[in-house]
Formats: sequence, C-alpha cells, structure tokens
Amino acid sequence: MRQPSTADGASVAKSHDPSATRPSTPRWGRFVVEVLRGQAQVDLLPSALTGLVFSIALCAAGWRYGVYGLLGAAVGTGTARLLGVDRGRVAAGLEGFNSCLVGVACAVFLHADHLSTLLVAVAASAAVTVVTAAAARLLGTWELPTFTLPFCLTATALTVAAPGFQHVWHLSDALAALPGTASGPTALGFTDLWHAFFANFGEIFLMPQWYVGLIFLVGIFLADRRMGALACAGSAVGILTSWVLGAPADQVRQGLMGYDAVLVAMALGGVFLVTDAWSVGYAMVGAITATVLSPALGALFAPSGGHAFTWPFVLVSLVFLAAVPAFPRLRRATG
Repeated sequence: MRQPSTADGASVAKSHDPSATRPSTPRWGRFVVEVLRGQAQVDLLPSALTGLVFSIALCAAGWRYGVYGLLGAAVGTGTARLLGVDRGRVAAGLEGFNSCLVGVACAVFLHADHLSTLLVAVAASAAVTVVTAAAARLLGTWELPTFTLPFCLTATALTVAAPGFQHVWHLSDALAALPGTASGPTALGFTDLWHAFFANFGEIFLMPQWYVGLIFLVGIFLADRRMGALACAGSAVGILTSWVLGAPADQVRQGLMGYDAVLVAMALGGVFLVTDAWSVGYAMVGAITATVLSPALGALFAPSGGHAFTWPFVLVSLVFLAAVPAFPRLRRATG
C-alpha cells in the first residue's frame, strides 16, 4: 500500500503485509507493530515481520544496537502520535525509520554504554520527528518524499557537534579529518566480493558485518521478493562500479561503497516508479551515480567531523525522481 500523502518519508512497498493490524488489536499491540514497521521502512518496506528480522540483525551485531534501534523507532513513533501526525503515516511506520537510524547512529558514534548517549538518542529521536515534518512540507511542494533526509540532517548535526561537549563525547579525538586520495589494494578476491555483497545491506544501518547484512537481506525478501531482487542488483552494481573505478578493496568489503546503491535501486526501481525495464535501468544508473557520489560526500563532511550517512542515496533519489516528468517512458507509481 502507498500512503496518499505526497510527502512520505519513504513509500510503502506494494506487497501485502501479513502483519497488518486488525481493529481488535489492543493499543499496545498496534504500537509494537508500528515500531517494527518503522524499522522496516528504513529499507522502504511496511512489514512488521521484516522489522522484527531487522531488529534481530542489529542484535547480531551487538545487543545494544538492537536496543537503540528499537528505542529510536519507538520514540519517533510515540512522538508522532503525541503530536497528532496523520494516523496513516504512523501506522505504516513512516514516522519511525528516521528515528530508528538516529538511535543506531548515536550508539555507533557516541558509545552505546554511556547514559549520556541514551539521553541524546531519546532527545534526537524525538527531534527528528519535527525535522521530518519540516522536510515533508518543503519537499511536498514538488511531490517528493523526504527519504532519509531528516536522519541525515540530524545525525550530521550530532556527529559534528558532539566533540564540543565533554559530557557527550567520550573519545580522545574528534571525527574530523582531512580528506586524502584513495590508498590500498583495489583487487577484489572472491571472499571480498561476497563479503561486500552482504555488507552493503548491513551498512544501511551502519553495521559492516557481512552476516548482519545477510539477515537484513532475508528480511527484505520476506516482505517482497521483487524488492529483494532489486536490492541484490543494487548491491552488485555498487560493487562493480567501485571495482571499475578503483575503490580501496577494504572499503568495498565493508559495504561502505555499496549501501547507497542498494537503497537507490529499491526506491527508483520498486517503490516510487512503476517497475518495468525502463525504471529498473533508470534505477541502476542512479545506483552507479550514488556509488560515485559516496566518496565525494565523505570528503566533503570529513573536515567537520561529519559522516556521509545516506546522503548519496537521498540526493541522487531526489534528483532522479524530480526529473521523471521529463521522461515519458518513466511512470510514477500511484498505488
């Protein structure tokens, strides 16, 4: 199903969601389903079952990451409910995916075992609801979704500002660094290839482990096999593009060069455009573009201590989606 609002943060996949709530479901049960859908919407899916699998994947990387992901999604969903956000958006999980990513980012960059990190995660997960509403109002003018733009804005602000506060930053050094030229071997062995293929799915949630990415991929296929196939195609395109251009093998293996390609392929090929040969080809071009843009944005944010996060996915998807009316062979999805 797709929500009628043109300002969706992420569209809902068109497949039937077997975990859909029923009128008899108790209030707390509906909230749990909404939170799990919020986790699944990170990958543009509305399935609570997929959200549960994603939570398992985060816990496989470390139980604290699973807790912070659920906490972020719960705080974002609860804040949206409290502020009276459209119930359709909340029920579809569209108010939980940005806050889920914010929660995980806090755990990764600010150290999950500190009380200050927990408090920052809660505050930031609530604040991103406001950022989402503002972004939706602005982008809705052009009938464009927000994607993970609210997460990118919030997480970038956090990572840049955190070193300035001693009660928040617990490392001896800041993340700021001068960008440099690519170095290290570029040849990819068989192990590098399959590690990279799965890690690309994990890095969407800032997790570099290949086995975590494998669990995420299983969750995607459980919700929609078509979306799973597009995700696999995006991962392959990201790896191929990185190899052709000579990206360091270590970065490719960790999924740092391919996760944006996965999201672009799913968004353009399976969610916001009608899936056909033209839209899939268009999505693969977008996946290539996002892969090329990734190190550029990494270098741009490095001096201030920021991170590329999913900025390449957001920028490429917005530009490619805004251009669709100029191309008669491409059709926006309407239902």
